Amino acid sequence: MATKKQSATYVDGFVFRVPKKNIAAYKKMAREGRDAWLKFGALDYKECMGEELKTKSMGGMKPLSFTALTKAKPSETVWFSFITFKNKTHRNQVNKAVMDHFNKKYANMDPKDMAMPFDPREMAYGGFKVEVS
Repeated sequence: MATKKQSATYVDGFVFRVPKKNIAAYKKMAREGRDAWLKFGALDYKECMGEELKTKSMGGMKPLSFTALTKAKPSETVWFSFITFKNKTHRNQVNKAVMDHFNKKYANMDPKDMAMPFDPREMAYGGFKVEVS
């Protein structure tokens, strides 16, 4: 008997750069994030490292590349990541639980020992309502 997968109507999306020397550290952090978001109810969690980022002409128009958008240097990789949720209310509940989890887990850690493997100030983030699926 087949089960129907819960349909996502809300997505949190992220685009950012990671220095190539920090890819292993970022992937470790991403796996911890994935485990927490899925534990607290996210429907799906994806971390995608850019592979084919040179743009090609599309009928006379050449779209902006992710490397140009993020101003990525040759020593950096571009990542596109997303987390899916049932709806916006569900997203807010899951994100609160995840933040509470990490705040508790790292409450006694010295902030200088919690260096991020990328600069979060240069990350683009937004919540998106699914319109076509």
